[in-house]
Amino acid sequence: MALPISVVPAGEGWAVRSPAFENDMFFQGGAKAETTARRLADQYARAGIAAEVNVFLRDGALAGSFRHPAMEMELSAA
Repeated sequence: MALPISVVPAGEGWAVRSPAFENDMFFQGGAKAETTARRLADQYARAGIAAEVNVFLRDGALAGSFRHPAMEMELSAA
């Protein structure tokens, strides 16, 4: 199961939330919130944890969903 990361309306701004972190992150613009959520999901994927970003509109409708499959870690021979 992929780690959920959501972009949701929060007052006059937007929030990025996930069970992976304790506090929501707040942004004035939705684009910045979505960019941050997708970057976080990419970081989790690079660490071997699948993540899925769900972006919601102000009316609560799902605007888009972006999957970030877990990447396999390569071990280098030293």
